[in-house]
Amino acid sequence: MRGNPEVTPEPKGPVVVVMKTNRGEVEIELDPEKAPRTVANFLHYVDDKFYDGTIFHRVIPTFMIQGGGFTCDLKDKKTRGPIKNEADNGLKNERGTIAMARTPEVDSATAEFFVNVVDSAFLNHEDETPKGYGYCVFGRVTKGMDVVDTIRNTKTRFVRKGVFENVPVEPVIIESVRRKKEKEKD
Repeated sequence: MRGNPEVTPEPKGPVVVVMKTNRGEVEIELDPEKAPRTVANFLHYVDDKFYDGTIFHRVIPTFMIQGGGFTCDLKDKKTRGPIKNEADNGLKNERGTIAMARTPEVDSATAEFFVNVVDSAFLNHEDETPKGYGYCVFGRVTKGMDVVDTIRNTKTRFVRKGVFENVPVEPVIIESVRRKKEKEKD
């Protein structure tokens, strides 16, 4: 079995999280039925408050906003082991979806995620090859897409080749990500 076998799936049915940033709040509905291991992994990080104080370190207005792995001083946070890529779940990388970031290795996703700001079909699962496997979508923004668009239009700078080519000039901080309580759900 590929990926981290220790990640156990969450119960069935949608789970909603609220991401508070220094630009506003974003509500995301996760899909544990289509991406059980990915949602469970993400929620482990949420419940551990791992994302608190991390940043969106990669902002490309014609593509996506990526975050969840680095602090304001661009130091990476220690993560758990990688998980199995569930990109073959039928969910598409469309505007407003959240997906796991990874390296070119298929099963390398840990904590970093991105929100698609445009439809990105080239990230969808096409086949079982490393190039065609795709990026696992595991949820969708249900409120706060205006906040995502504000982040998307943030001025960026080049820090160094690789991960830090599109870093916001003014840090976009993820202040917290929490599960939305039942009574708060609409």
